[in-house]
Amino acid sequence: MRKLKIILQSNIFYILIGFIILLEILFVTKITKYNSIYSNGKNTIIGKVIKYSINDNKLSMLIKAKEKIQVTFFFKEKDEIINNIKIGYKIKINGEIQSPSKNTIPNTFNYQNYLYNNKIYKVLKAKDIKIISKENNFLQKIKNYIYQKASINKYLFLFIVGDKSLLEDNIYDSFKNVGVAHLLAISGMHVVVLANISKKLLWFINKNHQNIIISFFLIFYAYLVNFSASILRVVICFILNDLNKKYNFNLDNLNIILLSAFIMLIYNPFFIYNIGFLYSYTTAFGIVLSSKFIKKGYIKSIIMITFFALLFTLPITINMNFEINLFVFISNLLLIPFITFIIYPFSLITFLFPFLIKIFTFLTLGIEKIILFIDKVDILTIIIPKLSIIFLILYYIILLLFIYYGTKKLFFLLISLILVNKYYLWLNNSYQVNLFDVGQGDSSVIISPHYKDTIMIDTGGITSFNINKKYYVSNNIILYLKSIGISSISSMIITHGDFDHMGEAINLVENFKVEKVIFNCGEYNKLEQDLIKVLDKKKIPYYSCIKELNIDNNKLYFLQTKEYDNENDNSNVIYTEINDYKFMFMGDAGVEKEKDILNKYNISNIDVLKVGHHGSKTSSSEIFINEMNPKYSIISVGKNNRYGHPNKEVLNVLEDSKIYRTDQDGSIMFKIKNKKLKIETCTL
Repeated sequence: MRKLKIILQSNIFYILIGFIILLEILFVTKITKYNSIYSNGKNTIIGKVIKYSINDNKLSMLIKAKEKIQVTFFFKEKDEIINNIKIGYKIKINGEIQSPSKNTIPNTFNYQNYLYNNKIYKVLKAKDIKIISKENNFLQKIKNYIYQKASINKYLFLFIVGDKSLLEDNIYDSFKNVGVAHLLAISGMHVVVLANISKKLLWFINKNHQNIIISFFLIFYAYLVNFSASILRVVICFILNDLNKKYNFNLDNLNIILLSAFIMLIYNPFFIYNIGFLYSYTTAFGIVLSSKFIKKGYIKSIIMITFFALLFTLPITINMNFEINLFVFISNLLLIPFITFIIYPFSLITFLFPFLIKIFTFLTLGIEKIILFIDKVDILTIIIPKLSIIFLILYYIILLLFIYYGTKKLFFLLISLILVNKYYLWLNNSYQVNLFDVGQGDSSVIISPHYKDTIMIDTGGITSFNINKKYYVSNNIILYLKSIGISSISSMIITHGDFDHMGEAINLVENFKVEKVIFNCGEYNKLEQDLIKVLDKKKIPYYSCIKELNIDNNKLYFLQTKEYDNENDNSNVIYTEINDYKFMFMGDAGVEKEKDILNKYNISNIDVLKVGHHGSKTSSSEIFINEMNPKYSIISVGKNNRYGHPNKEVLNVLEDSKIYRTDQDGSIMFKIKNKKLKIETCTL
């Protein structure tokens, strides 16, 4: 035991183990590649339910078959099977196995990586489900009971079992935008509160026996919340602290935290990519390292703990949201103690005494309204682009120096570093033309040098599969624009009034700064009228049937011919030359308008053609394409769409050009610098 004590107190031990674990992480998570034993296609899978949630008309399950598989099942109405699904049940699922999708717009959530880091390599879209066996062990029965009892309220479900699947997407997004999303996860502070409550309840038992009982209870609690990283950290730290005191190892808090991190990463190296792990450990390290600044007294200590926790987790928050809400410190200062010491304990009481649910609902909905209000106050939000590795390293070096020396100059240097990251991207002197993957729709953005102008052509529009939830693909476009430091759209151009081209316009106008909107020629349809109501309310100017638009030192030319009797041919067709490269965006213009453009305008040899109407046979006539002679043809189209786009005849007509398709290549990004064109894709 003495030798172990000497080893555990040695700095060399922590450096050596840290280096070995770093090599393990690189080998296991980067060098070694894991593949599923299942092939894509129709299949029948038999496995046990690990976890599940039911939200509106969607059943989500994680099952353990030959390997873990994420299952999604959409149903019209709940039946006996849906109502009776339980953890531990063996089920038979018929459906289609697929590879999980990755992000096709840069700097957005990568679902494929998320599942891969959780050792899930395939997803299954279920057609039908059958329960084979209802056998489950004692622990699973307890877990099922707790899940069912907690599911009566979305916040009760969140705080008791650590599952936010019942929370609406827009509510969670608001918590993220305000910078307090971590409060929606069961964190170390919650477990500390739980441990302290347990100690009070076990006051009559010997302290050593108390800690043993609490350790087993916390392990069960970790099992209940599926061994989430933030909970595991606290459970392991609690046990290590108990062993430290019991055997007089004399380890300080930093040693305990490092040991717990080593144990977790040895157990699962993929934890290093887990947001809960990163938030939990950066917060813990921040509090321990800044302990000399933490004053006596409850209020002063809470202020300093919150301050340093925010400083240490700020880069993680920036690289998740690409923005900072200036109210974040005050909101954390108010909400952390309120949620930790009032809402969380009250959720435990409400779980035991369900008649208190109305009071619990009142309190949580009150917090929700406050968060939604803060999120709507745009003047409090600063867009911060994605932090590079170099900036991250510099940030933490300066932060540690600030803690060590405690000088105000270093703190201001820290803030200056964030501001430099915000504005250094403005030195970019290249043009960018991005054609986004928005499924069966269109959306493009032209960005001028130094981000002087940002022109959006169409917004996309996808109908959600969920009955009571809307999915906005434009949220990913907004996230991408924020990630490169763009905070507003100079001009939003609507080529025409079809949903797949402008269905996301209201969401963009409501959630992002738009300076003006431009419509096509012809009468406004219902969708356009609905957008105009929002524009009038927000006092955003709008125009229609224009001929040209300035963009930096170039112009966008609107190829107006005549007014047609259909929305597609009335599409704004846009032509521009950027550093001698010719771009044309066709909207959904058909063969008739193509013919009129050839008769009226002298345009040929296009470098980049955004193909009309998603590659439909009603557009891209052979005569028009031969005259345009595009070098690159971009088809914005949904994967496995019901229209059969793009048409084979159109693909044959375009065969002399290099064809990019958003359903195969993801978003296509053109960058023009020093009159050289560079093409990047976000390949599926």
